[in-house]
Amino acid sequence: MQVLRKLLFPISLVYGLIVFLRNRCYDLGIFSSKSFNTKTICVGNLSVGGTGKTPMIELLIKSLHQDYQLAILSRGYKRKSNGFLLSNNKTSVEDLGDEPYQLKSKFPKVAVAVDANRRNGIAQLELRVNLDVILLDDAFQHRKVMPGYSILLTDYHNIYVNDWYIPTGDLRDSKKEARRANTIVVTKCPKDLSISEKKEIIDKINPKKHQKVLFSFLSYNKDLKGANVNLDELKNKKVTLVTGIANPVPLENFLLEEGIAFDHMKFNDHHFFTEQEITVFKGKECILTTEKDYVRLKSRLSNLHYIEVSHQFIKQDKEILDEELRQFMTTGS
Repeated sequence: MQVLRKLLFPISLVYGLIVFLRNRCYDLGIFSSKSFNTKTICVGNLSVGGTGKTPMIELLIKSLHQDYQLAILSRGYKRKSNGFLLSNNKTSVEDLGDEPYQLKSKFPKVAVAVDANRRNGIAQLELRVNLDVILLDDAFQHRKVMPGYSILLTDYHNIYVNDWYIPTGDLRDSKKEARRANTIVVTKCPKDLSISEKKEIIDKINPKKHQKVLFSFLSYNKDLKGANVNLDELKNKKVTLVTGIANPVPLENFLLEEGIAFDHMKFNDHHFFTEQEITVFKGKECILTTEKDYVRLKSRLSNLHYIEVSHQFIKQDKEILDEELRQFMTTGS
């Protein structure tokens, strides 16, 4: 696979040129970026693959929902509907896509909408919902909208400064575009990340004066959902791990550290499971999956558990982010 990616280097050069020209057109005002009256907070990344955007949206909801009316706007990747859709109690996972449906299921009082056209999505939300702030999920590269505050995520194991354009690397946008972020969060760090390593990473990122660089790790909840059991209770069972996410390696490592033996059935990110696959799952003693996959499986399986994941910040970084959000919500800067 790595050899093939290197052979495709000329394609990555062409892709990089297209990305450069597109961003340049926005920088020069040839293409326009629109801002809105409603406050907007963007969460995104520069790369393909999982950096933890959905857990970050969840963290923002928990930080803001008691004081503000929130809405979430997502593209709704691989959904089976078109155009703008505002969720209600009859909206299905097929209508919204798995991640927006997961958020709506977990936070039923928060308005969740999907639209590939972010400008139209924001305009429609402003017309239909009484709100204070819109969380823009996976929208950092969508420059038609100028968010009020941007959080850029990058994976500790593949920090964007060390990466290259797809298909040779994982970058879908230019490294230079990181300058548009207010806060850069290095996700999936070791819990015991040292001060010296943090400094080394910050030096590599070389943030602008206005930017904060924060560090988080993934925290898995051992109290499983779906069926209320503790992870330790699965140690004597034949566990099948089913994942349709971009990067299941952190979850695999966590389960191995916890002494859980499992067979792993891997699928592509946002995979919608077929009836044939469901039949196979029904023959397994115990299915363990992610929260995102659970919303696509819960009505079709009874032997199903899912494990929640969240961002936990290292030391005082959560307080720094909370203060950044408070300042933005009260002053707009």
